[in-house]
Amino acid sequence: MTETDSVTGPRTSDGPRMHIVETYFECCGFDHTFLQGGTSVYLWNLSRAFAARGHRVSIVTPAHGRLDDLRSRYDVEDLDYSDTYTLPLLLDPEVWQGFPAEADLPLTTTAHRIRLDGVDLYFLSNDCLDRLPDTFYPPYSAKGSDLVFFKPLVFQVDSVRFLRAWFGAEKTLVHAHEPYYHYLLPAAFRDDPLKPVVSTVQSNMPITKKVYGPEVRRLLELLGAGLPLPLDPPLPAEVRADPVRQYQQLTHLHYEYPRDHVALYRLILDHADLVDFLSPGQLDFYAAFRDTPFEALFRELPIAGAVRDNAHKMFVGGCAISDQWLAWDPAEVDREEVLSGLGLDPALPTFFHNARYALHHKGQLELLRAVDRVLSDGLAANFVLRCISGAPLDDPYFRDVADRHKGRLHLESERVGERRVFEYAASSDFCLFPSKFEMDTFLIAQGEAMVCGAVPIATAQAGMAHFGHALPEPDATGFAVNRSFAEDDALLTDALAARIREAVTLWTEDPARHRELASRAAAVARQFTWEHCADLHLAAFRPLWEGGAPVLPAERALRHGWFELLGDDELTEEALLRHGDLAAYERLAPLDAAAARRFWDTAWQRADFAVCERVAERFPGAVPEEPRRALRERHRVADGVLTYRLPHAERVEVVTPGADDGRGRALPEVRELRRTAQGEFTGPAPQPGARLLLTLDSGRVTWDEVRHG
Repeated sequence: MTETDSVTGPRTSDGPRMHIVETYFECCGFDHTFLQGGTSVYLWNLSRAFAARGHRVSIVTPAHGRLDDLRSRYDVEDLDYSDTYTLPLLLDPEVWQGFPAEADLPLTTTAHRIRLDGVDLYFLSNDCLDRLPDTFYPPYSAKGSDLVFFKPLVFQVDSVRFLRAWFGAEKTLVHAHEPYYHYLLPAAFRDDPLKPVVSTVQSNMPITKKVYGPEVRRLLELLGAGLPLPLDPPLPAEVRADPVRQYQQLTHLHYEYPRDHVALYRLILDHADLVDFLSPGQLDFYAAFRDTPFEALFRELPIAGAVRDNAHKMFVGGCAISDQWLAWDPAEVDREEVLSGLGLDPALPTFFHNARYALHHKGQLELLRAVDRVLSDGLAANFVLRCISGAPLDDPYFRDVADRHKGRLHLESERVGERRVFEYAASSDFCLFPSKFEMDTFLIAQGEAMVCGAVPIATAQAGMAHFGHALPEPDATGFAVNRSFAEDDALLTDALAARIREAVTLWTEDPARHRELASRAAAVARQFTWEHCADLHLAAFRPLWEGGAPVLPAERALRHGWFELLGDDELTEEALLRHGDLAAYERLAPLDAAAARRFWDTAWQRADFAVCERVAERFPGAVPEEPRRALRERHRVADGVLTYRLPHAERVEVVTPGADDGRGRALPEVRELRRTAQGEFTGPAPQPGARLLLTLDSGRVTWDEVRHG
């Protein structure tokens, strides 16, 4: 598999032989009894794929107090490594009330190794890392009450110290996962040419998530990497009262933090050598938050500039379906036996959902409401819904729906063997994945169901776009519903119910078309292999290993409107129109009446009224009077009533700022206007300072002002 080049050293058949060190808080995908989350599975599969290509691969992770358990099944080697030091924790006094300003943790860390499938797994053990042997992760309730909350931070420090001591003089590419669990590493290794760091964004945490700055500064000093931290400027009171800012807490996209906190993703952007994403859509979403309630605010925040300035570091390493799911044959599953065993009718079209129990993240509340509605209306179909919690679901509505629709709905929350889940998917005709808030990035579970030929019905999230359900014909693999950024979203429930009915009609009246979609869905999903994932990663790793510098692709800059990073010859009219950038267009050609009308039409569909107004002001003759009147008169307040008209709006909400709770936080009041006709909404006139939140029929969510007069 390897050969040696006299100049560059050992090489594999496809490039230099690298030593890749995977590090994460939970890298236990090699053993299902250790498994806590999908990232473990990802890491183990990717590590084995790298090793199979001839690279040296190491994994560094905590032992989580399970060394004795490991010894019972594996050959565990106790290494000649013992690191005794005191870890200082500077505690945020607003959170850790009753605790000293600084807590010192005396630690002695040992290291232990298992060699498996060509991969070296290193387990770090000390008094802190060995706590929580059953759950691994500290519960959020520990914040402010139990120092075990800092277990992931302890691992960050320990992993840096171990990598320096054990692989210090050796070149290693450090591939770290999930910014919250490794934000110290890029800064700690920023001056070490032997330790390039690649950061993988595993999930879409709020991009502005922050941690206590003094604590970060002290730990970086401990690691010999003291540096000025990028702190955002303080927010004036009037800015904190902005309903757009307050509303973000309801979207799970952005939260406000005190002045002395630092954005952990900023540390990743500034100091990592590369930033890795699981899908193209995830990279795009995390770079711009396009068409979300956060988009306009994001562009004003310092983190947006950091994203643009470091966009050249970003690449898509991808994710994949497990080899086991790709190897099993769905045709060997006895559909009648599986569905009959669940008390369902095998002769009916069957819908499948499989995800952890996450009521809002996974859209499961809207899913249950939609299923309840169609079954109550007499739709002849089966539903196999897995909302995995490891215990019976405690939501009375979920239990009530399951009880009322026995014989049509099988609802389960228990963990079952992987083969059993495969049998559920292989016995299904459609799969349902109405995830919300763009929290899903690749969504392996949807890909697994599609491998079995289950036609997807899923939200048109950017992070899931690779599965093709939102593509136009003739490339679509299934059906899409609009994205959702609201809890208990009636629009999502309505859309799911409509799509489920449409799917049953298709299955009943056009079985050939259903078979075509099922075949296309399976073919698309089967493209996502770990071999392909390794190819994508190695293509990015090789130049970094050999000292090259990444370059921003012009196409990415065009997608996100970073026109100042491009030359005139790289600009395209399509991108300029999409972003409504009149000034950039005029770098190419004079803005004539025809171009102005194209800008107007695109901006109007996006409800980008500021661009419409600029076009109308500069080229009043380019747009007929009727569209300009619609712009001027879209909202009217008379006799204490607001009437809002926009033909392509699906929902209009009034967001009024809430009162500060004394700690710089406030939740807004959100009130939906009543829909009185297509594109017409009415309700009591808003108070001064309120804003309008628009949900368009395209799924775009954006803001408008309130005019009183």
